[in-house]
Amino acid sequence: MLKRTGTALSLTAAFLMVSTAISSAQSLAEIEAGAKKEGQLTTVALPHDWCGYGDVIAGFKKKYPDITINELNPDAGSADELEAIRANKDNKGPQAPDVIDVGLAFGPQAKAEGLIAPYKVSVWDSIPDSAKDADGAWYGDYYGVLSFAVNTDLVKNVPADWADLLKPEYANSVALSGDPRASNQAIFGVHAAGLSTGAAAGQAAGTAGLDFFKQLNEKGNFVPVIGKSGTLAQGATPIVIWWDYNALQGRDTLKGNPPIEVVVPKTGVVAGVYVQAISAYAPHPNAAKLWMEYLYSDEGQLGWLKGYCHPIRFNDMAKRGVIPQALMDALPPAAAYEKAVFPTLAEQDAAKSEITAKWDSVVGANVQ
Repeated sequence: MLKRTGTALSLTAAFLMVSTAISSAQSLAEIEAGAKKEGQLTTVALPHDWCGYGDVIAGFKKKYPDITINELNPDAGSADELEAIRANKDNKGPQAPDVIDVGLAFGPQAKAEGLIAPYKVSVWDSIPDSAKDADGAWYGDYYGVLSFAVNTDLVKNVPADWADLLKPEYANSVALSGDPRASNQAIFGVHAAGLSTGAAAGQAAGTAGLDFFKQLNEKGNFVPVIGKSGTLAQGATPIVIWWDYNALQGRDTLKGNPPIEVVVPKTGVVAGVYVQAISAYAPHPNAAKLWMEYLYSDEGQLGWLKGYCHPIRFNDMAKRGVIPQALMDALPPAAAYEKAVFPTLAEQDAAKSEITAKWDSVVGANVQ
C-alpha cells in the first residue's frame, strides 16, 4: 500500500481539521473502538483486480488487524449488491453486506428504497458536490472511462473507435465486461456506444447503443461472455469493453503474455463515477464507517490512483501536493480523456432504464 508523502495528512489529523461533522456525532476514536469490538466487515462485489482493490483491502487489514474482512461474491454487479441488502434485511449473518460500491445511478435508487444509511466521512467537504448526496446517503469515490482491452496476439489491427468494432475482421471478438441487464459497467458500455453515434446522453443514447449491439450481434462480432483477464488471455474474448482502470490492471496482470493494448476510443468517451454507501441493515455499522474513513483518506485515495483510477478527491490532493508523479505518469496521456463525457444522474437513469428493459428484445444475447 502506498505511504503518505509530502504534506499528506494522517486520517486522524484530517478528521480533526475538517469542519464537517460525522453525521452520527461519533468521534473517530469511538468508531474505531466500536469497529474493533464488532471485529468484522462484510463487503460485496470487490474483485481484487478492480481499481486496485487488492492493495486497498490489504492496506485496511494492515491498519486495522483486529477487523476481519468477509468478502462476498467479488464478481457481482451493482444490481446484485442492492439485492444482497434486500435479501438480508433481517439477517445479521455473514451473507449480509455492510457496505456497497455501486455505479452512480444505483446510489439514488438505493436511497429511495431505504437500503442505505447516511454517513458523512470526515473529509466530506473535499468531495465535489456533484458526486455526492447532500444527505450523505452515497458519495463518489473514483471514476474512469470506457476503453477497449485488445489481445494483440489475436487482433492485428487494433480498433480505434466504436464503429471499427462492426468490421468483419472482428468476428467473434467483442465482449462486454458484465451483463448489461445488471452490471453498471456493461450498461455504461452500451450507453457509450450509443453516444459514439451522435445520440444525446440518456434514453436516446441508450436506444442507439442497443441498436449498435444488435448490429454487433447480428454480424457475429459480439461474444455473449462476460469479459475479464482470463477470457482475454485465452482468446475467448479478444476485445473487452472495460473501464480503463480494469483494462490497465488486466494488462499488468498478464505481463505481456499475451500482449494487451488499451485504447480509449476517439468518440463516445464516457466517464463513470462509482459511489460508496453503508447498508441501512449493516451488521457491523462501526466497521462500515471506519472502512469509509479509510477509503476517503489520502492513503485510500492514492490506492485508487495506483490502480489506475481517478480518485474523487484528486483535485484536493493535487492542490496539496500529495500525489506522487510516478502515479500520474502511469496513466494514459491526459489528451485521451479530453473528450470525456460525465452523464448526469438523470441521463444515466434514463439510459439504464432503456438498456435493462430492452436488451433482451432488441439485442437478444444472453450474456453470462
